[in-house]
Amino acid sequence: MSRRVPSKRLQPLRSQVAPEPPPPEPAQPPEPEPQPPSDDEKDHEWRPSRAASPHRPDDISEGSEVNARPVRAEPTSRYANLNYWKARRVVFYRNGDPFHPGVEFRFKLGRDLVSMDALLDRLSERLELPRGARFIFGMDGDRKYRLEELEDGASYVVSSYKTFKAASYGKKNGMWYGGGATGGGWSRGVSRKQSVAESDAPPPGGGKASGRVIRIVNNMDHSIQCRVLLNLRTTQPFEEVLEDLGQVLKMSGAKRMYTITGQEVRSFSQLRNEFSDVETFYLGTVLAAPAISPRVSAPLPIDSPIRRSRSRGTLAAIPISDDTRGRARARSKSRPRVLYAPEGEIVRNSDYTLLEVLKEEPIRVTIRGLRRTFYPPIHHAPIDNSPPDKKMQLDWVYGYRGVDARRNLWVLPTGELLYYVAAVAVMFDRDEDAQRHYTGHTEDIQCMELHPSRELVASGQRAGRGRRAQAHVRIWSTDTLQTLHVFGMAEFEAGVSAVAFSQLNGGSYVLAVDAGRESILSVWQWQWGHLLGKVATLQEELTGAAFHPLDDNLLITHGKGHLAFWNRRKDGFFERTDIIKPPARTHVTALQFEADGDVVTADSDGFITVYSVDSDGAYFVRLEFEAHTKGISSLIMLSEGTLISGGEKDRKISAWDTLQNYKKITETKLPEPAGGVRSIYPQRPGRNDGNLYVGTTRNNIMEGSLQRRFNQVVFGHYKHLTGVAVHPDDEVFATAGHDKNIALWKGHKHIFATQVGYECVSLAWHPGGGALAAGSAEGHLVVLNADAGAHVATVRVCGSPLTCLQYNTAGDMLAIGSQNGSIYLFRVSRDGFSYKKSNKIRGTQPLAQLDWSLDGCYLQTVTQDYDLCFWDIKALSPEKSPIAMKDVKWSTYNATVGFLVSGMWNNRFYPMTSLITTSSRSSAHDLLVSGDSDGYLRLFRYPCASPKAEYNESKVYTGSVYAARFMFNDRCVVTSGGTDAGLMLWELVDD
Repeated sequence: MSRRVPSKRLQPLRSQVAPEPPPPEPAQPPEPEPQPPSDDEKDHEWRPSRAASPHRPDDISEGSEVNARPVRAEPTSRYANLNYWKARRVVFYRNGDPFHPGVEFRFKLGRDLVSMDALLDRLSERLELPRGARFIFGMDGDRKYRLEELEDGASYVVSSYKTFKAASYGKKNGMWYGGGATGGGWSRGVSRKQSVAESDAPPPGGGKASGRVIRIVNNMDHSIQCRVLLNLRTTQPFEEVLEDLGQVLKMSGAKRMYTITGQEVRSFSQLRNEFSDVETFYLGTVLAAPAISPRVSAPLPIDSPIRRSRSRGTLAAIPISDDTRGRARARSKSRPRVLYAPEGEIVRNSDYTLLEVLKEEPIRVTIRGLRRTFYPPIHHAPIDNSPPDKKMQLDWVYGYRGVDARRNLWVLPTGELLYYVAAVAVMFDRDEDAQRHYTGHTEDIQCMELHPSRELVASGQRAGRGRRAQAHVRIWSTDTLQTLHVFGMAEFEAGVSAVAFSQLNGGSYVLAVDAGRESILSVWQWQWGHLLGKVATLQEELTGAAFHPLDDNLLITHGKGHLAFWNRRKDGFFERTDIIKPPARTHVTALQFEADGDVVTADSDGFITVYSVDSDGAYFVRLEFEAHTKGISSLIMLSEGTLISGGEKDRKISAWDTLQNYKKITETKLPEPAGGVRSIYPQRPGRNDGNLYVGTTRNNIMEGSLQRRFNQVVFGHYKHLTGVAVHPDDEVFATAGHDKNIALWKGHKHIFATQVGYECVSLAWHPGGGALAAGSAEGHLVVLNADAGAHVATVRVCGSPLTCLQYNTAGDMLAIGSQNGSIYLFRVSRDGFSYKKSNKIRGTQPLAQLDWSLDGCYLQTVTQDYDLCFWDIKALSPEKSPIAMKDVKWSTYNATVGFLVSGMWNNRFYPMTSLITTSSRSSAHDLLVSGDSDGYLRLFRYPCASPKAEYNESKVYTGSVYAARFMFNDRCVVTSGGTDAGLMLWELVDD
């Protein structure tokens, strides 16, 4: 019995759009290459979202014919006005925290953000909230539901819960503010007079200003430090101010202030003039220069800065006595260090003098609004700012995008499989075990369609940040991989949700649907880039669109509660006929046509419906039946009238005979690990042999038929992929993702995938090569046999995610960094198959990356706030003096911050509008690869410690790059990231 009653005859409705545009104007001359902004331009409100890389192609359609043909000029009235690019500037505070400094956020509606959910996702990354950002309130407690309610220049409060906590947000309530590692934080000091102002910090560069922000460090314990706003016009004596500052640093009797070079500060005048460029000062109780390392200090008489500068040669020759060395060690509360030189010789601490330690200036980098200082090692390779002589060339793309895409799998006349992952269109030849890649897109591909000739492809991308990342449609050749035409650069708001070619006129027309709020449907004559007409469908969830096979001017759109026919007239107007009217809840998910033009649809309830038209032009339901349990995700009409349908929930594939009133012929079911059906395409189009390729919801591609079982052709992770580890001496790597799969890959082949019981967030390979250790989001350590993929052991470590783990060089110790800030140490034996918990070093900040020293005595970690921390394994305590660790050699360098990698952050060739999420040093210590939150991969020379460091760049991801690792021989780089768990292998070739 039919589930619905056939609808009554519907009269056509008229919908008007703009008439056809006039003939295109001549193409505009190319824009000049953008230069790095000057100081005056930096103060302007508007900035380009991404400056040009020195080695990035300037033309988005380079190598295409679009420059040789007349194209439609961009509407100057919209983009020539700078107000269009002006973003809203909003400050967000953490709910219930009156001391939170606030996070400034700039965005443009419809360009940077399209919904409140997108803003909340971005805020969850920037603010430390217990359950992420879920609610936004005004300063009066009024909740905000839409982006339009956020006003430019206003402040708001972000919360994980519905309860708003009133507080004096954005005000400096404390007399002292800012903090350091562990001794920092907000604290009040009792001062005789107001030596520290309770006002905002003065503008930078104001040498004559009444106040300035400085960082003060306890010379006896460098972990105790604080940022203060000092009033330089106070009437209080300078000696009393030093005593007040000493109270903040938990030291009594502070009498001296020094710079990092040992010069004494004796007055406010020196702070205002002579030391106006110095940010950090040390406080001491005796007449001694700051302790540069636990075993190095300068207890020498300090005269005026001028006299000291004249006598440096004499001071450098004075050796440091044993008594002095002992006192310095007692004050710093740290153990002696062993510092390594490049030649492997141990540099004795007695050989150090103050001038030797400070012969190279430290580097200061601002990350997330906080300024961090990194100290240079005494011996390191010379810094070369030229671009590396290697570049990254895409070699292989693993997996398939089936989680959130529809109709994205085809077979080319050459027998290659055509699909897309991230911003790459992949053509996979199974017989030759080879891939070809089209990389013309700058953001994730959202939709794709094959030309009726099966030699051309139309693909549309989502909108990103910057003019190069605008949403548009590309027409390209599958034979030459050349871009033929690009259109719609200024027409689409948020992205392109659907594209389709016309049928009767040889595919001369292309329709495209905007992914914005109005879901604008446009028709293009793509050879010339002419816009033939457009109309706003006003549908929130529009799933797809297509041309009618018997009429190039008749278009069909479908989606949630929506199925409509659009008849395009010659004057550019559209006549609309609604087949399904709101408030219908039916979600039409797929569309096909019978040979006589009748429309066949599938919906989210599992029903297949056939619509016919009568002699008066009215559409009615001819047939409707239940085909699957719950949703149907794909329909494909084969030759000889066979319809194939695929179920997303029940994983079934069914065949229906359209010539016998849709009688079921047969059906089969995919195995559970493969997932549900996402897209179906015949292996040999034009034949009715039943052999099919099936793309699944778990990013796999299966091959088989309705008469035999389906086999896996392509395997991929289908959730966030954060764990990547490379084999110590073979071209093999492993991956672990949130989908609870741990997979092993060798070259282009997938070796095995082991299903574990926990979501994995980190992965490490034992130096012996026989064991894999994975850290789970629930705090478990999972150990696998790397040769067979068999499960060896599961150890409960803690209740927080194990975000990073690494073996030492000898392989007898495993260090695990947790989100609770602590480091867990395990003794390892039996070649990585036996583990015993050894010790725990307590910490407070969530950890993101971890590296061992060469001697296995120290660890360096990077927190989620990009603080570089050091740990003493023998003393089982954090190392409080970063200067003492500057010459330690590290077996790996996966830390994203540090002196030798600081050039990734303050680089002059690109603005730091995003955060660097991963980095890795090559085995030869000559290359550095980094990935950021915008999906850019950059290859630098190592060391990279200068803002002038040039690089080679690639862009294939839209979301964050989660991991980038060199293979053991530095020939390839493995990367993972993006919203679709994109895993890619890059080959390093000569530039």
